[in-house]
Amino acid sequence: MLPTEKFLQTVDATPLVAIDLIIPNANGAYLLGHRINKPAQGFWFVPGGRIRKNERLDDAFRRIARDELGRAAVERSDADLVGVYEHLYDDNFSGQPGISTHYIVLGYKLRRPIDLENLPNTQHTAYRWATEEEIVADSSVHLNTRVYFGEPLPR
Repeated sequence: MLPTEKFLQTVDATPLVAIDLIIPNANGAYLLGHRINKPAQGFWFVPGGRIRKNERLDDAFRRIARDELGRAAVERSDADLVGVYEHLYDDNFSGQPGISTHYIVLGYKLRRPIDLENLPNTQHTAYRWATEEEIVADSSVHLNTRVYFGEPLPR
């Protein structure tokens, strides 16, 4: 892992590549976590995380699922790529003024529900399930998550 200052320089100079996990349950709702960290702090968001340098997509998917869901048995082959998205934020993980964050995100939707117990609290203070309609209608769900469910991005 990069030291904080070097990572902040990276955030300032380049886009980051990430994977977001769109996770359904058996009732047709989707998992949302209430974000602790910047960017998108205080919003409901789907689980996800950055891909690390030299980390293969399958390995990144497995690690992100383990880190975000508390389980390692979720594979990229269990999901469908729903699209490539751009997430732009005016802030950054450290709160340093004048540095924005730019993500290129691979959105993956799991094909079937998975059992989730003891979800980690390192990135989210709480979790909830919401239907597509609830997600799109709720302004406390970040726009970058609502887009996965049909909300258009502003131009």
